[in-house]
Order: sequence, then structure tokens, then C-alpha cells
Amino acid sequence: MPDQGFEIDEDGEIRIEPTEEDWKTLREVSDSIPKAAYLVILVEFCERFTYYDPAELPGAMGKGQQTATALTTFFQFWCYVTPIIGAVIADQYWGKYKTILIFACIYFVGLIVLTLTSIPSAIASGATFPGFIVAIIIIGLGTGGIKANVSPLVAEQYKNTKPFVKTIKPKLSSKFAADEGDLPVHNSVANKGDVRVIVTPQATYQKLFNMFYWGINCGSLAAVVTVILEKNFGFWPAYLLPTLVFIPGILIVFAGKKLYVRNPPRGSIFLEVFKVIRLSFKYGLEGCKPSVLQKEHPEVAKNATWDDVFIDELRRTFRACVVFCWYPIYWLCYSQMTNNMVSMTATMQTGDVPNDIMQNINPLTLVIVIPIMDKFFYPGLRRLGIHFGPMARITCGFFFAAIAMGYAAGIQAYIYSQGPYYEYPTGNGKNDVSAGLIVPAYIFIAISEIFASITGLEYAYRKAPEKMKSLVMAVFLFMNCFGSILGFTLVSVAVDPKLLWMYAGISIAMGICAPLFYFCHGKNDKSDIAEDAIGRSRHTEVVDEYEAEAKPAF
Repeated sequence: MPDQGFEIDEDGEIRIEPTEEDWKTLREVSDSIPKAAYLVILVEFCERFTYYDPAELPGAMGKGQQTATALTTFFQFWCYVTPIIGAVIADQYWGKYKTILIFACIYFVGLIVLTLTSIPSAIASGATFPGFIVAIIIIGLGTGGIKANVSPLVAEQYKNTKPFVKTIKPKLSSKFAADEGDLPVHNSVANKGDVRVIVTPQATYQKLFNMFYWGINCGSLAAVVTVILEKNFGFWPAYLLPTLVFIPGILIVFAGKKLYVRNPPRGSIFLEVFKVIRLSFKYGLEGCKPSVLQKEHPEVAKNATWDDVFIDELRRTFRACVVFCWYPIYWLCYSQMTNNMVSMTATMQTGDVPNDIMQNINPLTLVIVIPIMDKFFYPGLRRLGIHFGPMARITCGFFFAAIAMGYAAGIQAYIYSQGPYYEYPTGNGKNDVSAGLIVPAYIFIAISEIFASITGLEYAYRKAPEKMKSLVMAVFLFMNCFGSILGFTLVSVAVDPKLLWMYAGISIAMGICAPLFYFCHGKNDKSDIAEDAIGRSRHTEVVDEYEAEAKPAF
């Protein structure tokens, strides 16, 4: 057996590197999650508690449903543009922690404006509408600074970057029990029956982002409470509650300063990025390396302010961003849940339940299913030796989104087949169809998020260079804007009786994209295995070798 390398971590624990034989015979498990990461997740819970759709208020402002829809669309678009601003500031000037803290304060100012302009006297004086516009602009800016940086900050709390072998005492429970529940023992004192496993960063980041998304959706369930408050007590209590909940979020960020792993900003890199991109059209990306320029174009090399490693990192960034280009159609599917499907339930029999509460089935499903996936499904696949890589997971997410839209099309057809209003229920009344029939569509969308949205966050972090973590995350979030643009193009068919064909068309488009996506990017899962197996210290060498075989566009 070849000698195994080892290293001693900062806690004095010996970590043994897995051999090639270990990778073939041992299963992968995730490491324990640092406590500081849970603090950041708690901050995100408080932020999500306040982030519900504040634009659907035609009754309070007296501007009508069309204005409310326009404001909703603008708010969603603005919230996914501003992360670019937050990412640039964090990566270049302030760092993630300071950026989150300052933008959280900006967010809080917007919440105060929103609350004060929703009180009865403000509504009576006509201050609500202009105050509302100002509030959503401020809140959207605050959201951008937080959204682009909070998930990378969560991931940065886990500092181990190399896989290592661990010996655990197996549980007596099901063979598919959670990896993290096993008891670790030192390899030198392993007893008969103890199991050796490989703790990998990939499995750990997967678990970490699952927990992060779980926190997001726990906060999203606040919409149930705020809708009830608005219905029974008015708008200002519905806004006051999230404003008060956000205060602990800011305090947690501030109080946990000494606990967080806080990587400093990397300095100005965007000027270099633009220069490299410009030169790449002439020399190719590989030709922009200073080592190559020095030989072939010395007059250009003397002005280069970057190194060869920067070019390799930029290539990795491009690879990640190419994957994200498939997401707009997915976000188009997702957005139906908060607009057209809400309108659909308004044409169905809901009893005493407000139709806009139905969309909370989605976060409720996620809160229930994410722990099951994390504790049983993913560990079970790893125990069976099945590598369910990021590209495969994203493909599954796309398929589930297509299924959700196909199911919605079937329900819409059924609504049109029932009286008393048949194909024209909108604006007339409710057809004799139970709203419970639409529940599976929300469940399918939730499952698609687990595979596509969570994995997208994980992939954006893991593939982004150290200098560009927030920026790559912002690019991933920015794809939601293009989903909104696609939604705008479908406004003309988002009316009865064309809704059936709209859902069907979206389902077909997503169903076609899913296999095409895997055909184009499925090979990336192989490089992920190589990355974990060989370690980050040799990752650049592996990626370059793999890309040479795959002949990528860049």
C-alpha cells in the first residue's frame, strides 16, 4: 500500500489524505458545519422574514391591479440587479461582512419608510404611494448587498479545502442514516466494526447550502402571518412585524463579528477582467497569460497587471457563468408560482382560505423535504457509491420544473372544462374546481428548487475564484432578471383562454432544455470528482487537463 500523506489542522488533529484505493472503496460523507455558519443562516432567516411581495396592494393605494403588478415586477427585477452592486463593493472594497452589515442598515431604513407610509393617516394624506416607491427602491438596494454576499459568507465559515479519511462508529439505525450522526474515532484506535470514510468538501458544501436554503424558506413562511395580519388588522401591522424581526438580524451580524471567518477584500480586479476580455478576442484566453505574451507579444506583456493564475481563475469563472445561462427558463417556470398560478387559484374554490396563501405550500414543502434529502437521500446515494454531481442535480431540477408546468397546464385545462364560467373565469368568478388540485404543482416546483436552485448556489461558490466569490454569486442571481424579461414577453398570452397554452409551452421549453443542459455540461461532474480526489492544491492542473480534452469554448 502506498504511503498516505497527512497534515495537522489548526486544532491539532491529524488528517490523513485518502489514497487512490480509498477513493475506490470508501464512501464520502460531509463534515460538521461550523457554528458561525448557523449564525449567518439565522441572519438570512431574519432577512427572508421581511422579504415578501409588498407590491400587491391595489386596495391600499387605490392604483389598481395593473399598477400593483407593474410594481411587483419592478421590485423583483431590481432585487436581482442590485446584487451586482453588492458583489463589486464586497469583492473590491469592503469585504462580505462589512458589506452585509451596511446594506442591512440600508434595508432597515427602507422597512421603516414602508411601515410609516402604510399607517392610516399616511394613506389618508396620499403619502402611501410615493413612500412605497421610495421604500421598495431602498429595500431592493439593501437586498442586493445582502443577497450577493450572505451565501458566500456562510460557505467561508467552513475552512477545510481538502478531503481526509475519518474512522467512525456506525449507528445501529438504518444503513441510510445521516453521515454526520456517526461518532468519529481516531484512526489509530479504530476497533472492529468501525468504518473508514472520506470527508469531502463537496459533500460538506452540499449540506451547508441545503441548511442555508432551509433557513431561507423558514423565513419565507412569514407571508402566512403577514397576510393574516393585513386581512384582520390592516397594512401597517403586516409591515411592522417584519421590521421588528429584522432588528435581531442586524444585531446578530454585529455581535458575531469575532466569530465569523472574514476574508478581506481582494482589491481591484475588474479593470484587469475587462482588459483580459478585450485582449482575448485578439489572442485567445490562453494567449493572454503574461508568460505567453512575453514570448509572442512583449510590447503587450509589459502592460499586463495580472498573472497566469488570474487567467486560469477567469477561465473557471467563465465555465460557471456558461452553466448559469440555462437558468432564465427555469426562473420563468419558478415565477409562475407567484403570479399566474396565484391568479389561477383565484378562479378555483378555496373555501375560507385566501388564494394568495396557497403559494406558501412551496416553502412549507422545502422546510419538510430539505432535511429528508440531507439526512437520508444524499447520504444514501453516497453509501451506494452513486456520485450525484451538480450537473445531474441541476438537470433533475429542470425536469421537475417542466413537470410542474405540465401539471399546471393540465389543471388549467380542467378548470376551463368546468362551469359556470368555463374558459373565462377571470373577472367573472370561480369555476367548480377545488384549489387543492394545484397543490402538486407547488410541490414539484419545491423539489425542483432543491435540485436546481440550491445546487446553483453551491456551484457558484465552489467554482468561483477566491477573488470573485460574490461576483459569480451575483451573476447566478442576475439570471433571475432574464427570467423576468421572458415573463414580460408572455404577458399577452397570460389571459384566458390562452393560459393553458402558456403553461404547456413553458413546460415543453423546460423539458427540452433539461437533456440539452446535461448533454452540454454533464461532463463537468467528472472534473468535480477529480477536484475532490486530488485536492485544491492540484486542481488547476486537473481542470486544464480536463478542459483540453473537452475542448471548451474559452
